[in-house]
Amino acid sequence: MAEQILTTEYSEEMQKSYLDYSMSVITSRAVPDIRDGLKPVQRRVLYDMDQLHANHDRPTYKSARIVGDTMGKYHPHGDASIYDTLVVMAQDFKRMQPVVHGQGNFGSIEGDSAAAPRYTEAKLDKFTDDCMLADLDMAVDFQPNYDETLREPVVLPARVPYFLLNGSEGIAVGMTTSTPSHNLGEIVDLILAYLRNPAMETAEMMEYLKGPDFPTGGIIANKSELVDIYRSGTGKLKLRGKLVFEKKTGRSDRDKLVVTEIPYTMIGQGIMKFMQDTAQLAESKVLPEIMDISNQSDKNGIRIVLELKAGADIDRIKNVLYKKTRLEDTFGVNMLAINEGRPETMSLRGVLKAYLKFQYEIMSKKYKALLDKELDKKEIQDGLIKAVDLIDAIIALLRSCKSQADAKKALMCGDIAGIKFRDRDKEFAETIKEFTFTERQAQAILDMRLSKLIGLELIELKKQHAETLKKIKEYKGILGSRDRMNEVLSEDLMFIKSEYAKPRKTLIEDGEEAVFNENEVQEIDCYYVQDKFGYCKLMDEATWQRNQEAVEAENRFVFKCKNTDRVLLFTDKGNMHQIKCQDVPLCKYRDKGVPIDNISKYNANDEEIVYVNVKSALAGKTLIFATKDAMVKLVETSEFETANKVVVATKLNDGDKVINITMMGYETDIVFRTHEGYMLRCSLSDIPLQKKNSKGVLGIKLGKNDELDDIYLLGVDPVDITVNKKTLNLNRLKLANRAGKGTKH
Repeated sequence: MAEQILTTEYSEEMQKSYLDYSMSVITSRAVPDIRDGLKPVQRRVLYDMDQLHANHDRPTYKSARIVGDTMGKYHPHGDASIYDTLVVMAQDFKRMQPVVHGQGNFGSIEGDSAAAPRYTEAKLDKFTDDCMLADLDMAVDFQPNYDETLREPVVLPARVPYFLLNGSEGIAVGMTTSTPSHNLGEIVDLILAYLRNPAMETAEMMEYLKGPDFPTGGIIANKSELVDIYRSGTGKLKLRGKLVFEKKTGRSDRDKLVVTEIPYTMIGQGIMKFMQDTAQLAESKVLPEIMDISNQSDKNGIRIVLELKAGADIDRIKNVLYKKTRLEDTFGVNMLAINEGRPETMSLRGVLKAYLKFQYEIMSKKYKALLDKELDKKEIQDGLIKAVDLIDAIIALLRSCKSQADAKKALMCGDIAGIKFRDRDKEFAETIKEFTFTERQAQAILDMRLSKLIGLELIELKKQHAETLKKIKEYKGILGSRDRMNEVLSEDLMFIKSEYAKPRKTLIEDGEEAVFNENEVQEIDCYYVQDKFGYCKLMDEATWQRNQEAVEAENRFVFKCKNTDRVLLFTDKGNMHQIKCQDVPLCKYRDKGVPIDNISKYNANDEEIVYVNVKSALAGKTLIFATKDAMVKLVETSEFETANKVVVATKLNDGDKVINITMMGYETDIVFRTHEGYMLRCSLSDIPLQKKNSKGVLGIKLGKNDELDDIYLLGVDPVDITVNKKTLNLNRLKLANRAGKGTKH
């Protein structure tokens, strides 16, 4: 028993197990495969529906049947995730091209959930049969299912880049995928252009693929940034809803501002939240022009009506709605997919390369299988045609044989030993000795019916043989030429475009920044609150006073400000992000707030916040910057007077990062502390005042592999400086060689 006990380090085992779990989530659950653009659960649902023959030209199946069959055969991870996947793949307001045809209540754009699976039915969409599952058995590899009792496809033979067409959303361990959907017609045009010119740049590609196309329509308002997004695979889209002004038509009518299309991110409860926020803006007199708001949306589309007072400033109302509600929102793009077994952020060029590589693979497998099939047919046809010319000898052989095995042996190698011919058949013995039919041909001859000897049947056989030879030549030509393969691919794509392409829904432009005069808003005192997850909000003084202790304990940054102020966020990458307090929602204590990413250009995946303060509190002050490599400098806050949302606050050497930013008061000294435990104290007057674009000076020499951990400012208040200078001098450390390594503590 003791020999079966393994001793291992607990932390190492936990680390290994967690890494294994992480990779399993990334590759087998949350991130799509770049080849067919599907996650495993999506692929298994579609394959199971195909195996159930729930095709577009068949009756629908109960969703509960599909869910149970998929869970029992291929995806034993619970019925909820399978049904949720089935529902989303059927929702035309979430997918540019639904791949499942749903019957029954499959939810709504306003956030209504789908009915239970026992009440809904589904089958595959025609697009899925034609473009995702065609040639499944011959074009892709199969693998054992979870209990090795069945086999399932490793990937579906998608004929279009589904990863671009319908996009993807998923959260794995330590990474997320978020890819917008695109227009099928534009995708096909891009692929055809890329086949003609594989060296084309990203900007040239966007002459064909204009940008994302969302099923909800709306507006993408940062067209100029799209090239960089597609070049890197990451970035942010600025999405806006469409507003249409309708002039009143009668005395009892009012002017109306109508939301006809919404940002994709507003799907679900976002519509109700928009109406609530708009109503609050009207009640708080920020938008006193709005008399009423109603949701008149129906099966024909979105229609949210704002009834206005006569003479309302339409441009101002639009600006306020874009600034203060989710009618303008951001969509974070991170085109992460599994490419050759590893998670990879894909550029547009990378997606096209992976798509074409996959197409060449499945076309090679498909046409190799078709070629083998035609070669088998040719072999049999050759044997039958040859047999017709030797039919008398074959009939004589069959009359004389006692068993089918003897006849087959004679046909294949002319072995007539043991066969006793009748007198009238002996003349064919020498001919039979020359027979060299293959096994397949011999079996076909034995299975041949006498009706095949009719003249018309012989003509049809030779016609089929000619057609087989033609197909063999065609398939060999495709397999032997990449240009020919490109021609076939182009023909397929043009057919798909003609059958399934739809007009673009989303408008792409460089929209003007929404401007809202904050002076029109009544200035009030409030508190800026930001938690450790990057969610921020404002609290009024009354809410703050009731929950002061809890708020300070639960949040990372808390300070007093005006609702007209601006918040400055400094990050370890040396950037300063600026947020208007007007963009931060005024919330109750339990409200979550809004992610900083949504109201600024801060990227939580790439940088970390080091210091936060309001602009008014920094006026006339000086900040001290310290980096990991011990570079320090003083910077006047007037350097950060800018209207830009993001600026460089300090330059950094490669691999360096900001570790501390502190606002100076009456401090006189600074103490550096390194990771190895060395400390150095010197006067702040030794640190130069520099511009924001400078790197600073070396504060303390670092040993090999050492780095600066933190800084501390020391000093006394103004009274002590005046009254007790002697005490201050006595308390200062006497340090020789200030530029040295310092004193180890």
